[in-house]
Amino acid sequence: MKVVVISGGASPEHEVSLASGRGIADAATILGHDVVPLVIDAEGNWQDGQHEAIALMQDADVVVPALHGEGGEDGIIQGFLQQLAIRYVGSGVAASAVGLDKHLTKAVLKAHGIRVTPGMTLRSEELRDAEFAVQQLKAAGLDFPVFVKPGSGGSSFGVTRATDPPSLATALAEAVALDPNVLVEQEMCGREIDLAVMEFPDGRIEVAPALEIHPDPDQPFFNATAKYDNAATRFVVPAPLESTLADRLRRTAVEVFETLGCSGLARVDFFVPADGEPVVNEINTFPGFTPTSQFPRMWAAAGLSYTDVVQNLLETAVRKG
Repeated sequence: MKVVVISGGASPEHEVSLASGRGIADAATILGHDVVPLVIDAEGNWQDGQHEAIALMQDADVVVPALHGEGGEDGIIQGFLQQLAIRYVGSGVAASAVGLDKHLTKAVLKAHGIRVTPGMTLRSEELRDAEFAVQQLKAAGLDFPVFVKPGSGGSSFGVTRATDPPSLATALAEAVALDPNVLVEQEMCGREIDLAVMEFPDGRIEVAPALEIHPDPDQPFFNATAKYDNAATRFVVPAPLESTLADRLRRTAVEVFETLGCSGLARVDFFVPADGEPVVNEINTFPGFTPTSQFPRMWAAAGLSYTDVVQNLLETAVRKG
């Protein structure tokens, strides 16, 4: 097949996306496909020119939008490709847009009876007064410590742990610099478990063995440093889970995938607190995709190599048309 791989983009996850795109392009080349890499620079411009990029994509059998965060994982590139009648890997406009918006994701899942991390969203106009924000948290039943996150985005950029009103004010300022809507969530003490969900060409949806995150204890939490620049962080896959819990996590991951209308692939991240009741933290509709990223690691534990996973995603996208 002729495969176009898009990477980069004007989001804080630009470099992460470039790494994902290189991995996918290399794997598709090994598989024997004719691969055309397209890069969107950090300002949002197509390096080969937009008209040239459109022509290359329209000539392809399938496009892989290996983009993370705003402008790539939020439905914008998906709508662009659909308008051009181009087949692509991954979720469509609606699932991508909802999946990147943490508030919308939790609202939809909660409405369907799926447990999510307790939290609330503060709008930009509510962030000017830190004392007002503290009052809002109290009214919502949230106690310190809390996690403050941009309303959209990933890779833990702009995420801060706040333990008191002064640190909350600092955290809100950092998050609102990336998104006008800020999510404040109750800290969840327990295990961090991720699951990889993937669709196959025949339409079935499967879940790989779970992965447990053991972040560097010298980091305040599983932040961007712990994710990408720290050898002390450990990923254990398969995670040691009692069979009943493992089954429940798998069922919930598929339920999240289907409730949000996802396609192709997703990574669903959970907390498992002391009571053993899983809580959904978030979903990534196009998770990090280097050969060492969590998503391919989980599928490797299921017996699928990195190239196997790439081939499956390409075939699924083409067969769905």
